[in-house]
Order: sequence, then structure tokens, then C-alpha cells
Amino acid sequence: MKECTMVVLVSLVLFVLGMVLAAVGSRLAGRCATWCFALCGFPMWVVGGTVASLCVALPQLMLAFLASGLSITALAVGAALAGAVVDIGLVLSFRLIRRDVVVFRGEFVRKCLLLLAACLVLLVFVRDGLLSYTGVGLLMALFVLFVLESIVYQHHFVYSDAPGAEELLTAQPGKSLCLGTIRSTEDGTMRFPAMSILNSLKNLGGILLGGALLTAGAYALVVASVSLANLTGTIQALWAAGMLSLGFALPLLAEALSHPLGSVWKRFAERCRIYPPVAFPMHILNAAILNITLVLPIASLMYRRRLPVGEQFRSYEVPACILMTLVLLVPALVRRRLYRWQGVACLGIYLVYLAAVLLAPRAGA
Repeated sequence: MKECTMVVLVSLVLFVLGMVLAAVGSRLAGRCATWCFALCGFPMWVVGGTVASLCVALPQLMLAFLASGLSITALAVGAALAGAVVDIGLVLSFRLIRRDVVVFRGEFVRKCLLLLAACLVLLVFVRDGLLSYTGVGLLMALFVLFVLESIVYQHHFVYSDAPGAEELLTAQPGKSLCLGTIRSTEDGTMRFPAMSILNSLKNLGGILLGGALLTAGAYALVVASVSLANLTGTIQALWAAGMLSLGFALPLLAEALSHPLGSVWKRFAERCRIYPPVAFPMHILNAAILNITLVLPIASLMYRRRLPVGEQFRSYEVPACILMTLVLLVPALVRRRLYRWQGVACLGIYLVYLAAVLLAPRAGA
């Protein structure tokens, strides 16, 4: 009995440590990668549409990569689908509940349609609990479309009257961000007054260090989740939908609530910010799209066979994601603003989803 209790405690400590390492590593690697791409002369709108968007989903991507490589597909699929549900139902909901949000309506509608299309692919091309290769190909095609759309949007965001364009162009000029000082130029490229070989090496080192921390954290989460699932006699999908997805959402939730988790994380998150605060709602929606259109195909490629998508995910995660996307999409078709009631509705859907997952988990997941 004592040995079992000790194993549970060690697994919980490993789980928490993995969450911390994944959060710190993903932020550090993402910020330093953004710095290096901008240093190489990439325009600001290209970096914002590619690297900055991809970095938001780094923790789920790394965990799915490792879990599928180890044939722990329930955690890989759960990290993707439950992550998308939590991003919208919890993080974006709290951001909307705090105050109404002005969005670039055309881009927001297109991103919602992309998310709906990804969910429909899962509904149609998951047969006998396995995601077909056609479905994987369609998801990858949607990812390519997402990247192209994001680049075009970032170009308009910088050069047109899109909401928040001025803030992106003049975001904290001259302020130190992570390992370099940046300021924006009129043509949308990034110049670095502190540019030097030493600074470049620091940021390259930051990518390597952040990647190592992220990998170690993701591996610790995989080991701890499997151990806790085996010790408690629960399905792995339950941990993916519960503690894993909630843990990954904590840093984003802290940002949505103005960092209530403490001053240390606030300072680190602000120094490693890869997008202006006004773009936060759009990046959360981007993260949900990437969880389905990028994380799932990567998991399928690593698994090297048709990826199992259990009944748990088909019954709960996909329908919840569709409902919340419709709640966000319909008002956006006629107005540029997102409202508090939409946040309340999405949060309600998420709570119902979470209760269903915890109280009535589906067999075969």
C-alpha cells in the first residue's frame, strides 16, 4: 500500500514538473525562434503568420509526437482534440467574459470555417475507430490553407486598417523582449539595435534549451499520465481530456486573466511574447485549428499506421468543438465584435463536455 502511494506521489510530482518544463520550454523556444527568423530578414507579417502561430501549439505537438512514437495513441489524439476544446471553451471564453473583443471579421470567419471543416473531416473519415489516410491528407491540406491564410491576414494586419494593426507596428518599441531588443520598421521587417554574434548565439542557445526543456517536459507528461492511468484504472483519454489539456491551457489562461498566477511567470511571459496582446483571441483560435490540422497528422505519421481515434473523442471532443465554433461563428457573420454572452455559452458547453468526460467516459477510448 505504501509503495503504491509513493508511486502515485512520484507520478504526480513528475506530472507537475512536466507541465512546468513544457510551458517554459515552449515559450522560450518560440520567442527565440521568432527572434532568429526576424533577424534573418523575414518580414514581420511572414513571421507572425507562420512561426508565431505554430509556437502556440508547441506543447501539444511535442507530446503527440512522443506519445504516437511510443504507440500511446490515446494521449496523442487526446492532446490534440481536448486541447482544441480547452483553447476555445476555457481560454477564449474567459477572455471574452472579461470584455468584448473586436476582431477582423473576415479572417475570424475564415478561421472558424477552417476549424469546422477539420471537425467534419474527423466525422467523415474516421471509420471503425481509425483515421483514414484520406482524412490525414485532407487535414494536412487544411493546415497548408491555414498557413497561407495566416500570412495573408498578417500582411493586412500590418499594412491595412485591421483591428490592432497600429499596436502590432508599434508594440513596445525599444523594450527588451527575451534575449534581444526589437523595434518595428515601416516595411514590417524587424531590426535589432543589439544585433551581435553574441546575441545571435544566445538566441540559438535559447531555441536549443527551450526545445530540450519542452521535450523533457512532454516525455515526463507521457510517462506520468500512463502511470496514473494504470494506477487508477482509468482510460488514458480521460487524463488527456482532463489534467493534460487543462495543464497546457494554464499559461494561456493566465494571459487571458492578466497573469493571476504570479509575477514571476508574468515577467517571463511578457518577455517571451510572440504576438501583440490585441491578437491574443485570434492566436487562441489558431491554436485550436493547429491542434487538429497539424498535431493529428504528425501523430499519424509518427504512428506509421492508421491512427486510432476512440469513441471518447468522436462522442465528446469533436461535437463540443463544433458547437463552440458555431457559437463564435454565427454572430461574427454580421458584426466585427465578439460578445461576453458568447464566452459564457462556450464556457457552458465546455463544462457540460467536461462533466460528460469525467462522469460517463466511453469504452474503447
